Amino acid sequence: MVASTPAVSRRRPGLARGVVRTAILLLILAIVLYPLIWMVGTSFKGQTEIVSNTGVLPREFTPGNYTDGWSHFDVSFSRFFLNSTMVALLTVIGNAASCLVAAYAFARLRFPLRGFWFAVMIGTLLLPQHVLTIPQYILFKQFGWVGGEWPYLPLLVPQFLATEAFFVFLMVQFMRGIPRELDEAAKIDGASPFGIFRYVMLPLSRPALVTTAIFSFIWTWNEFFRQLVYLSDLSDYTIPVAMTLFIDSTGQSAIGPMFAMSVLSLLPVFLFFVAFQRLLVEGINTSGLKG
Repeated sequence: MVASTPAVSRRRPGLARGVVRTAILLLILAIVLYPLIWMVGTSFKGQTEIVSNTGVLPREFTPGNYTDGWSHFDVSFSRFFLNSTMVALLTVIGNAASCLVAAYAFARLRFPLRGFWFAVMIGTLLLPQHVLTIPQYILFKQFGWVGGEWPYLPLLVPQFLATEAFFVFLMVQFMRGIPRELDEAAKIDGASPFGIFRYVMLPLSRPALVTTAIFSFIWTWNEFFRQLVYLSDLSDYTIPVAMTLFIDSTGQSAIGPMFAMSVLSLLPVFLFFVAFQRLLVEGINTSGLKG
């Protein structure tokens, strides 16, 4: 009978810990993904089965929920996808461009009361969005933007004015980590402040820009309240607002199609996250969000 060697004895506790750790992680993953899996399974259930069957798998496969949900309204659901995509992409462009310029001013330029205005900007992070809704609505109403020919102006114009203080702060923290010697070298070569921004800060700020773009897209795609306030026409609705129409005040609820469209509405966010996952992790690690 051959006795086990010390190396094998040491390897067994490590292997056991690895198995236990993997099992715990799989259990946590199952708990986290269960609501999503349940929603996908429910999207294939019939109207009555959704209420009676709380399990994941449907007893009777009903793929018609997807076609019914897509053509449930007078306007095709593709219109809502187009509206959400347009609003999300323009918000990404506006936030990335305006917040980058504002962050460059706070991080690199010298102007009167710079510290005061930076503190005011940080202070806006403490204001709940709902507190600002009524003043903003009155202001946009006076501009003629509410109920006008282009109802998306209240949603998009502020994004081009660096109103997202979180992204400005994120980029400021990132730019403060860039050596100022690069600015001095560019000045020696005759670069103006705009030239320093264009040829030094802009290329080096790519990780922060990517992080801003990803979070802007996801948050705007899922945003509901502001879009509900400013969008009144069915053809102008985005996906979050359109989803509320599946349950009306008369009790005629299309729950199955609602779950089916909920699954489809998650796909762009999921694909966007998968496509830019590496850049998102890189941006978080290098743009001041790390602990």
